[in-house]
Amino acid sequence: MKSLSLLFASFWMVAVAVSQTTSDISIIPQPVSLEKKTAHFVLNSQTKIVADAKNADVQRVAGYFTGQVKKATGFTLAQAAPAIKANVISFTLNRTADKIIGKEGYTIDVTAGGVHVAANDPAGLFYAVQTLEQLLPKEIESKSVVKKTSWVIPGVHITDYPRFAWRGLMFDVSRHFFTKQEVKEYIDDMVKYKYNLLHLHLTDDQGWRIEIKSLPKLTEVGAWRVERTGTFGTLTPPADNEPRTYGGFYTQDDIKELIKYAADRFVNIMPEIDIPGHSMAVVAAYPELSCTPGTYHVSAGEKFMQWGNGTFSALVDNTLCPANDKVYEVLDKVFTEVAQLFPFEYIHMGGDECAKNFWEKSDAIKQLMQKEGLKDMHEVQSYFVKKVEKIIESKGKKLMGWDEILEGGLAPNAAVMSWRGSKGGVEAANMQHEVVMSPNNNVYIDLMQGDGAIEPPVYKTVLLKNSYEFEPVPEGVDPKFIKGGQANLWTEQIYNMRHAQYMTWPRAFAVAESVWSPKEKKNWNDFIRRVEDHFGRFDMAEIKYAPSMYDPTFEVNKEGDLLKVALNAQIEGLDIYYSFDNSFPDRFYPKYTQPVLVPKDAVTMRVITYRGKDPIGRMITMPIATLKARADKK
Repeated sequence: MKSLSLLFASFWMVAVAVSQTTSDISIIPQPVSLEKKTAHFVLNSQTKIVADAKNADVQRVAGYFTGQVKKATGFTLAQAAPAIKANVISFTLNRTADKIIGKEGYTIDVTAGGVHVAANDPAGLFYAVQTLEQLLPKEIESKSVVKKTSWVIPGVHITDYPRFAWRGLMFDVSRHFFTKQEVKEYIDDMVKYKYNLLHLHLTDDQGWRIEIKSLPKLTEVGAWRVERTGTFGTLTPPADNEPRTYGGFYTQDDIKELIKYAADRFVNIMPEIDIPGHSMAVVAAYPELSCTPGTYHVSAGEKFMQWGNGTFSALVDNTLCPANDKVYEVLDKVFTEVAQLFPFEYIHMGGDECAKNFWEKSDAIKQLMQKEGLKDMHEVQSYFVKKVEKIIESKGKKLMGWDEILEGGLAPNAAVMSWRGSKGGVEAANMQHEVVMSPNNNVYIDLMQGDGAIEPPVYKTVLLKNSYEFEPVPEGVDPKFIKGGQANLWTEQIYNMRHAQYMTWPRAFAVAESVWSPKEKKNWNDFIRRVEDHFGRFDMAEIKYAPSMYDPTFEVNKEGDLLKVALNAQIEGLDIYYSFDNSFPDRFYPKYTQPVLVPKDAVTMRVITYRGKDPIGRMITMPIATLKARADKK
C-alpha cells in the first residue's frame, strides 16, 4: 500500500506540473516576444544559481532573486560553478551586446535542465527576474514559507525590452506624509512591473518634506500642520492655538538611503519642488517670500482655492513672489542642496495651478512687468520659470515642469510633463523640447476608478480601461521627443499606505504595459485575464488593490418625469442584477439587459455583478436622489 501511495503521489505531482505549464502565462507588462515550449523546469531545494562572482551588480540581482525565492519556498539556492549545467538558474551578461534588446532588455530560456537569463546590462537581468517571478506560481509572492515540494516554471523563450526609457510613477508625499519605509515598499511594488522612475512630489501647500540645512524653518514650520480627517477641501481651518503635530520630513540621510535603495533596484528618483504656486508651506515658514504681507499656516486641507469652470483663483495667496529677489536667493539654496542629494539629471519645479489673482493686486508685480516688458500674468510666471531654470542649470541639472510652464513662453531648455491631456506635450514636442506624457484622463491614479456611488469620492473618474488606452506618442508627433510616460498618485484624499495601494493597482498595471510593451501587443481582453491572475499574486503578497473593474458605472437620463438608468459593465462576461425595493439583489433578481426606468417612488437602486453563479462585483447602493442630481446637471 505504501508503494501504491507513493506512485499516486508521484503521478499527482506530475499532473500538477503539467497543468501549470499548459495554463496561460500571465506576464505584465506583456513581453515583446514569448514562445511556449513543451518542457518545463522544476525549481526545488537542490536548484543552484550560476552568476558571475566578480560582478557586484550581477551578484546583487541574483541575490534579489534568491531572497524572494527563499522567503516563499524556504529553499536556499546556493551558487554553483559555471560548469554545473543541470538544475540551475544562470544569470549572464552577454559578451557581445545584443543591439535588439538594448540596456534594459533581456532573454529568458526555460528548459527541463534549467533557466538561462541573459542581458547586456545588469538592469536587463533585473527586469528578467521580475518576469521570472511572474512565471513561477503565485505563491512565490508570499511573505512566509509555503509548503510545496516543487515550483514549476513553464518552458518558454522570451525576448523582451522596453518601448520607452522613462517609465514613471509619481508619489505625492506632501499632502499626506509617507514614511521612508513606506516609500521603500512603493518602490518594491513598482519594480515588479518594470517601472524605473519614482517622481517624489516633495512640497506643496500641505507640507515641505525634505530637509534643507541652510533653511531650517522649511521643515521646522513647513513640515507640520494641524491634523484633520475627512474630505480634502472641506476641512475645518486650523485655529491659532491648535498643535501642529501631523506631518514629517525626510532628513538628507533619509534621502540618500532612499536613493541608494532605489538605485539597487534600477530606479531613479526625481525630486519635485513645486513653485511658484502650491507654496503655502514655504510662505508659512518664510512669509516674506509672498507678494501679499501677512501671517500664513500650512494648509490642513481647508478650502483656500476657488475652482470654477476651467478657472481658479486663490482665497489665500499661496504663491512665491516673482518680483522679490529674496525668493531667488532662497531657491538657489534649496536647489543647491537638492542637486547635491539627487543624482538624477532632472529636477521638477512644478509650475502648475498657480493662482495669479494676488499677483494682479501687487505693486511689486506691476513694477516688475513695467521693468521687464511683461504683458500679462502668464509672462510673469514665464519670467519666474526662466529664472528658476538658470538656477537649476547652474547646479548641473535640467529643469522639468508641468505643462503650464508653456504659458507666457517656454524656458529655453525646459522639459515638459504634459498633464492636462496631451496638448501641452504636443506643443512642447513640436518646439523640439523633451516631453513626458502624463495626461490626467488616463494616468491620474488618484481619481476614482469606478462609479462615485462606491469609490472614495474625488471629482472625476479614470477607469482601468481609460488607463489601458494611454498612448504616450500623440498622432503626428516626432517620437524622439517623447521620453515616455508616467502615472501620478496625488494624495489629498489618501491617508495611508493601504489606500495608496488600492488607488495604484491595477491601473499602474495598465500604464506599465503602455510604456513597456509594443503598442501592437496590447489587447484589452487578454490584459484583463492577466490582471485577474495578478490579483491572486497580490492576495498572496497581501497588497491591496481595487476590484472596481468588476463594478458597473451608471449613466442616467430623464424620460418624461422618470429617470432612465443605463448600467455599463467595464469588462466582458459579467451579468448585472438590480433591485429598487431596498433589498439586496443576487442572481435570482432581474438581470440587466437594457436601460431601465426608475419606479416613481423608489429610494435606492442596488446593483451587483456576477460571473456565472458567483458574485464578483461589490454590492452598490445608489440613492435615487443622486441619480436625479446627475440627470439635472445635464
